[in-house]
Amino acid sequence: MKDMGHGLEAKSAVAGFLKEFGAFQDEVKARMRAQDDRLEQIDRKAASVSSRPALSRASDAEAPHRKALAAYLRTGDDDALRGVQVERKGLSTSVNAEGGYLVDPQTAARIQGVLTGAGSIRSIANVVQVESNAFDVLVDHEDFGHGWSTEAGSVAESSTPTIERVSIPLHELSALPKASQRLLDDSAFDIEGWLADRIADKFARAESSAFIIGDGGDQPTGILDYASVAEGTGVWGQLEHVVTGQAGDFNALNPADAIVDLVYALGARYRAKASFVMNSKTAGAVRKMKDADGRFLWSDGLAAGEPARLMGYPVLICEDMPDIAADSRSIAFGDFAAGYTIAERPDLRVLRDPFSAKPHVLFYATKRVGGDVTDFSAIKLLKFSAS
Repeated sequence: MKDMGHGLEAKSAVAGFLKEFGAFQDEVKARMRAQDDRLEQIDRKAASVSSRPALSRASDAEAPHRKALAAYLRTGDDDALRGVQVERKGLSTSVNAEGGYLVDPQTAARIQGVLTGAGSIRSIANVVQVESNAFDVLVDHEDFGHGWSTEAGSVAESSTPTIERVSIPLHELSALPKASQRLLDDSAFDIEGWLADRIADKFARAESSAFIIGDGGDQPTGILDYASVAEGTGVWGQLEHVVTGQAGDFNALNPADAIVDLVYALGARYRAKASFVMNSKTAGAVRKMKDADGRFLWSDGLAAGEPARLMGYPVLICEDMPDIAADSRSIAFGDFAAGYTIAERPDLRVLRDPFSAKPHVLFYATKRVGGDVTDFSAIKLLKFSAS
């Protein structure tokens, strides 16, 4: 009888536990249903606020515009591109006679980031985006006249400033990378990344060179394409230079004096935002210079990505600046945001050509860009000459 009593108690305890566990399960399910209902209400409210489709949970590489671009680059299939255009995503069909497609925003931003990050004056110049084939800058050569007047006296008419228009035409910059069809058929090959890197490398090198030594023919006009004259004697259309006092080198006795003279040859209103531009070889010579107290004029950046400084001003290393030589103008100093303007179309166009270089596929990428000096007083040059 005692054993039977213990058995009944055990059965009763198990039954109670199962009952309580069932109630716990019901409570959990009820809470989960309530949470699902709240999420559904939030989704409905978000959908009513915006007519745009919900963001995809897929990775960025699977976004519709990138999938369409990859399909076009790999196979030339433009049906997907047209579909993306109808849905107003990141691609649209070209409307000009040459054909081609606009690169999706992510790829274009990747290329633009490389262009800006490269050692080019693009990173410190004034960059504007235009939709036309040229960009006009109005330059005021003179200031308004002024005078002092009394309360009862008459005010004399002041002089009128002279306004000049500088037109910066846009030129076509192109690159023509190629890849084998077998490589394109390999799904593991990142076609967009490869194309972006190849185009960015070509464009960055071509732009950087043109902004320094371009002749303005079918390319931007570079700062060194203009004639330069001695500091204080320049007119509009001429840059001014400071000489080192020795042909092909700094002055042997006081090499740092030329750097100081260059800095203070620039007007005070430009010095606040000024930068040095030189190549690596010139930088190697300059960073050894010391002032009269033995302190280096050059100081490295204190944080990662921060440029080095010369006399407190940032230094841009641009390999397209000439090496130090007799009569070379190897160092530029100025406010390039005021002195040099780069105008470009915001779109990057890619045309796939599977016929001209069989068995390879060519990708003809183009963009339109121009550049020119817009304020000759904002940039000074250091000339390595005796006089």
